[in-house]
This record gives sequence, C-alpha cells and structure tokens, in this order.
Amino acid sequence: MSPATDQPSAATLPPLPNPLPPVERRAVVPAGFRAGGGRAGIKPSGKPDLAVVATTGGPAGAAGIFTRNAFAAAPVRLTRANLAATAPEGSGGWGQAVAVVATSGSANAATGEAGDADQAAIVAACAAALGTESRLVLGMSTGVIGTRLPVDRVTAGFRTLVGAGLGGTPSHLEAAATALMTTDSRPKWAVAKVAATGPGDRPETVTVAGIAKGVGMIHPGMATMLAVLLTDARVEPRTLHGLLRAAAGRTWNQLTIDGDTSTNDTVIALASGVAQADPAVPGSPPAAALGRAIEAVARDLARQQAADGEGATTLLVCQVSGAVDDADARAVARAVVASSLVKAALHGRDPNWGRIAGAAGNARLPDSTVLEGAGLDPVEARSRAGAAARLLPDRLRIAIAGCLVYAGSPVGFDAGTVRAAMDAPEVLLRLDLGLGTGTGEAFGCDLTEAYVRENAEYTT
Repeated sequence: MSPATDQPSAATLPPLPNPLPPVERRAVVPAGFRAGGGRAGIKPSGKPDLAVVATTGGPAGAAGIFTRNAFAAAPVRLTRANLAATAPEGSGGWGQAVAVVATSGSANAATGEAGDADQAAIVAACAAALGTESRLVLGMSTGVIGTRLPVDRVTAGFRTLVGAGLGGTPSHLEAAATALMTTDSRPKWAVAKVAATGPGDRPETVTVAGIAKGVGMIHPGMATMLAVLLTDARVEPRTLHGLLRAAAGRTWNQLTIDGDTSTNDTVIALASGVAQADPAVPGSPPAAALGRAIEAVARDLARQQAADGEGATTLLVCQVSGAVDDADARAVARAVVASSLVKAALHGRDPNWGRIAGAAGNARLPDSTVLEGAGLDPVEARSRAGAAARLLPDRLRIAIAGCLVYAGSPVGFDAGTVRAAMDAPEVLLRLDLGLGTGTGEAFGCDLTEAYVRENAEYTT
C-alpha cells in the first residue's frame, strides 16, 4: 500500500459490486404454497395479527434459525421441537412442515408453562384447521414480552382464515406480511427468480420469495427478526438449512438497529419441491444458484428492515473491502453500523469520520456459530470467535457518501458538501483496510429522538 499522501481519490472507493441475482419488491407466492392474514383480536388496536403460510400439498422441506437468548420464547422452543420430531438428526434446525403460523401483539416469551401450553394449543388448532399433524406446524410470535396469547380468539381466527382467507395471490402474501407487523411502519416482501434446467435440459425457473418484520430489538445474533422464505426448489431440508445459515451470516447477522437481540428471533425457510428444475444437491450448480437467490432475498429484506428502523430517517450501509478475509470485513462493517455515536452523527448529518475509525478499530468477530454458518471451517471458527478484526490505521481509507475523508491520515474535504451528500434516504460508508481481498457489508440506520420516545412508551 502506498503512503497516505499518495492514496487514490474517492473514485477508488465505489460501492462494492453485488454478485447476487436481482430482487423485486413484490409479494409473490411460489408454487406449492398459499398464505393469508387476518385479525384474531391479539392487538388492542384491532389491526391484523394472525398470519398463516401453508403448503398446497403435503409436507415441505423446512429449515430454521433462531434466537439464542436464554429467554427464548415458547414458539421458538416448540418450533425447534417440531422440526426435531420430523428429522431428529437436524437437532431442531431442519425437518418437515405443512404450515407456519405467526401471531403478533404478544411475544409469548417469559410466560412459563402456561405460555408453552398456549403455544401448543395454537399450533394444534392450526393443524386441525388444515387437517394435518401438530408436529408439522411451526410457530412464531412477536410483541410484548411476558404477556399471554388469547388462545380462544386465535383459535377462532384460524377457522375464519383457513376457511376462506388463504390463497396464492400477491394480496394473500401481502396480508400475511401485514399481520406480522408490530412497530414496523410498512410490510416487507421480496422475490428473486433464477434460471434453471429440468429434464432434457428444458429451461425452468426457481422462485424464492420472502416476508419479514422487525425494526427494533434488532442486532446480529441469528436471526434478529421474524421472516418466512418460500421456494419451489427441490432441495433436501439439511441442504436448505446450510444455504439459509450461510445467507443469514452475510445478511441478517449484518443487520443492527439498536444493539438488542430478541427473545423471538426466527427465520423459517420452506421448500415445496414443485418446480421441475434439477434438484439442489450440495456442491451442485443448482444449489449454488438457490443459495444466491436465498441470500438476495434475505439481503433485500434486511435492507428494508434497516431503512424502517424504529424512528429512523436514513438507511445506513457500511461496505468494507481490503480486509484479510470476508469474516474480518463483515466484523468491521457490523461494528461501524452498530456504533451509537456513528448512528447519532448520521442523524445530525455530521461527517465525523473519527467515530467511524474508532468503531472500526473496536471490531471483533462474532461467536463461532455465526462464523461457521457464514462459511468458516468449524475449527477456524472456534479459534477466531471473539478475536479482534485485523486493521492498520495507516492503511485504512474512509469515504462518507462518496467523499474520501481519511487515507491513513486526515484528508482535507469540504464539510458542507459532505453534509449535503449525507442528507439522503441512504448513506454509504465505504472503508478499505488495505490488507487483503476480503469484503463485507452491514446495514443499520440513524439513531433519533423518535426511537427513544417510541421505546420509552412501548407498553404504556
């Protein structure tokens, strides 16, 4: 690396290229599924609070990733148990499922044995309404911790929703996404389609679609919100789980709003196998293509969540290049977007690069589970978990909203020009560490007075 005085201009720090397939922000129900949302009376406001996504045939391959909070909610524990019941070797990470039921307005966390019984009753009611076994229904909940779910009202809601409210149109998935919301200001959905081949090399298409909620209590830690991903691909549950973990490690585990992980974090992926494309077996081109599509949808949903962070006005994206490897790059990017000082400076349109440098210098790698899920060898993941990311200040370059502000030492820049560039719906912070070829990105938002007000009055 050349001395700081010879550093190239800001033009050498453009946005990182995106190798993933294109994503559309549309609600699409892949073949083999139906969905719907409605009102069960959980929320005092009367807003939609019950969502169901189900197969149109038999069980689909299912995979999940979950919070590791010690107060993991009743739906998290029951969903893991149901996955394990259909595939014991998956230890609750993958299995089979006919449906996912989601309730919003009550987290059903820290509710003891009564909450477990409530969740079991709700899953059983959904299974009965769909004519399937309870172990083939997965659950997720979101809302206030420590509150009980109104089982009778939810059960009645199933009869109405399953009887007439499930379908395969965009409006059906939109209704499900809307019913997931708590403090979200808008529903979130995305879809990616990838070319594939079928028997006799016939052209086929594989679809991956998703919905998500979560704009507070969001921080890296598997998986920092609720999300359901649906695909018509032919893929075994174990393989689907590996693709989902890898995608989450590079997207949802790179998303942070406020530094708090939830008791209810859940991402579930279902694969109907209806598409006639070649199966996605480990190491095959179809598996690689499916993995990229899953990551593309997860990435777009994560960006939507960050942009809609509680009280947020600006989407914050940090992209890092020049790291020793991708794990270090992701750690640095995550540290920058997680910094309260950086988030506050963004809100004030203050080009304070010192806060960015300080946050980068504090970056540490996540725990071994996250590292392994994102692709590191298990032995290396264990040895590097919690280690400081490698960074040399005299090689670091920082650009804010396209303007180089630091290149091994302070760079003269016009603060007014940078402030004006920061006054946008999305602000990119670009860092280059000058040490290798590793790249990574993370997503966050500004920290505002509205965030404090909203969370100061969340239960009152």
